[in-house]
Amino acid sequence: MDNEYNTAIIDEFRASNGRVGGSWAGYPVILIHQVGARSAVERTTPLSCFPVDDDRCAIVASNGGSERHPDWYYNLKANPVITVELGAETFTVLAEELHGTARATMWPTLVAEVPRLGDLQQGTARQMPVFILTRQQRATLADTSGSADSI
Repeated sequence: MDNEYNTAIIDEFRASNGRVGGSWAGYPVILIHQVGARSAVERTTPLSCFPVDDDRCAIVASNGGSERHPDWYYNLKANPVITVELGAETFTVLAEELHGTARATMWPTLVAEVPRLGDLQQGTARQMPVFILTRQQRATLADTSGSADSI
């Protein structure tokens, strides 16, 4: 995706607490903030996501069916702890690529939700990577308070 297109989606996302129209309408959208694997520059990318449960969602490195992985794929592989915007929330996640049985189990669910993914996969020789983004636990009072013994 070109930068102007991404910028417009990001602006719309932030102006409407995570809702985006056009071809993105009706799909859950997140913004991932990842650090460039080679450049070390932070980049923000809008992506469709697939909620798994309260603390996890899946994303697919489809790159529109291209024969190459999107740049953000390499960034997540190099730096898997990233920041995500979902609606009005911003939080840290751990991005883990699914392999083998885990990916094979998840893939039909993703295609059932968005059949176009199956079409894109059939049009390319590469296997489209799937990542699970797991929300990192927030610090609780018990995690942050010291005991009298530690003073």
